[in-house]
Amino acid sequence: MNKEARQEGRININSRYVSGISWRLFGSLIAFVVLILAVIWIFQIVLLNRFYENSKLEELRKSDKLITELINDTTVLQEQIDILSVDTDTCIRVFRIDGDKLLEIASSDVNKNCTLHNADRDLTKFYINAVRHGGSFSHTQRDKYGEGSALSTVMVTVRSDKDGHTYAIMQDSQLMPLDATVNTLQRQFGWIMCILIMGALIMALALSRMICLPMQRMSQSAKRLAKGDYNAHFEGGGYREAEELADALNYAASELQKNDNLQKELVANISHDLRTPLTMIKGYGEVMRDIPDENTPENVQVIIDETERLTELVNDMLDLSKIRAGTRKPEIEVFELTETVAAVLLRYEKFTEQQAYVIDFVREESVCVKADRTMILQVVYNLVNNALNYTGEDKTVIITQTVNEGRVRISVTDTGVGIAEEDLPYIWDRYYKVDKVHKRAVVGTGLGLSIVKGILESHGARYGVDSKVGEGSTFWFELGVIYDVDFDEKA
Repeated sequence: MNKEARQEGRININSRYVSGISWRLFGSLIAFVVLILAVIWIFQIVLLNRFYENSKLEELRKSDKLITELINDTTVLQEQIDILSVDTDTCIRVFRIDGDKLLEIASSDVNKNCTLHNADRDLTKFYINAVRHGGSFSHTQRDKYGEGSALSTVMVTVRSDKDGHTYAIMQDSQLMPLDATVNTLQRQFGWIMCILIMGALIMALALSRMICLPMQRMSQSAKRLAKGDYNAHFEGGGYREAEELADALNYAASELQKNDNLQKELVANISHDLRTPLTMIKGYGEVMRDIPDENTPENVQVIIDETERLTELVNDMLDLSKIRAGTRKPEIEVFELTETVAAVLLRYEKFTEQQAYVIDFVREESVCVKADRTMILQVVYNLVNNALNYTGEDKTVIITQTVNEGRVRISVTDTGVGIAEEDLPYIWDRYYKVDKVHKRAVVGTGLGLSIVKGILESHGARYGVDSKVGEGSTFWFELGVIYDVDFDEKA
């Protein structure tokens, strides 16, 4: 199976996974609906009678509290009991305890079948249970007096007033039968369950459509991108997460296109730079072989020069690869930066004499820094090479050293055509050309700025470029100054 087929297979697997979102959403919504229905069933049906009984019991407690407050005022007590009895559908009897006797002082009867008005022996039992339970007793029972029977809640409390009299407050509240209500709720529950399940299905389909369609569109665009179509555009689906994903993929496609173009340009430029010296070496070698009179020192020097250029190109490529791979680490030491820059310029004495270039180094003092001397020397060398390649017709390059707030800045200025602002972020890329036309460098290999960037970033140094079209460019970097260094000792 080839690579494209395997990739297509992975995309199809992902597509099947995305298409399963609707079922996942439906399952999740169904689970949520089941949970809601279970809560409704438990609270509205299973526990309905218990909640009803507890609410009735709470109602009896409130009535007991009010009766206790009025227990010494018999006239007002009776009026209030009559009102409470009607409002709460409760039989109420209040007794004062005199020895073993229960003397009734107030009573209200709204239900002829209640226990309190039909069985005196139960009253004594209720009173004894209340005393045994610390003054309060309640339970639910079925009254069987009179015609038929009914479920009721009986509550008995024993109270004492400030005069030392003991009272028993007895209440019997009839509970309405809830069987019909429960049956109605059960029927409603069935309809609610069907409606919620249908709603969950419709919602799952709508949500899955809203989520899957953007993903399917992006999947199709991703297939185009995988085949090298960098014009593939990713569209979101109207919600934030999809829009953010689409923006990220569009940015990735743009960066991939830039890298692809840069890679193609890099291969073309390196091929050009390799082919030129190889062609010259081959040509001069063949001439020297075939024509004995052409075996001159000048022709041999051309071959040597082109061989050195090839060596320099290969070394720069290796240095750049090591820097980017992180295998070339700075060996930090304290050294005199001013002397290092001056040493670099010595390399160009013969070149400037032959080619009529001018390189000026402007500085006010000597400064020391803490860095890798070999690497910094390479930085200065590459910046000067770059300036020589792009300087103007006056063939002038100016190197400036300035010190400010404990930092030294080395600036390399040329008088060339300058760089447009939109091109400035890309000039540190390998073989990036502002004019997009590759030409052979006067000095160096064309990889210098990439090497400069890698070295300075490995040192954590600041660097940059200031340029205006038609006014030339200034490349600079900064390092921290090391003070209290004895230059005599270093010498």
